[in-house]
Amino acid sequence: MTTKYTTEHEWINIEDHDAAVVGITHHAQEALGDVVFVDLPEVGKTFAKGEVSGVVESVKAAADLYMPVSGEVVEVNEDLRNDPSLANTDPLGNGWFFKVRITNMAEFDELMDGPAYDALLKSEK
Repeated sequence: MTTKYTTEHEWINIEDHDAAVVGITHHAQEALGDVVFVDLPEVGKTFAKGEVSGVVESVKAAADLYMPVSGEVVEVNEDLRNDPSLANTDPLGNGWFFKVRITNMAEFDELMDGPAYDALLKSEK
């Protein structure tokens, strides 16, 4: 299992060869506050890296969710749609947003690993 991070505070985790799981980080959910709504992408839709693939709304603000890699959405988390608070209570687990079939693995390889993401967080303080 390999997890990578974006500068926009999304995480992507390759669990198997079919699809990677995408969500928001602890930092993102803390910055947003209580998540009250998520707009998830359509299954079958293809996105380029960096494109807006969804929206997260909280009591404080709304934030775009950016596609960390180019690929096709193969599944969305209906549990999250029904209970957006999962993005706060379990952002790295049951609060995942969608699964994507990656079309360019080089883009995944370019993302930050855990130590690089931790350094980014320290630099933003």
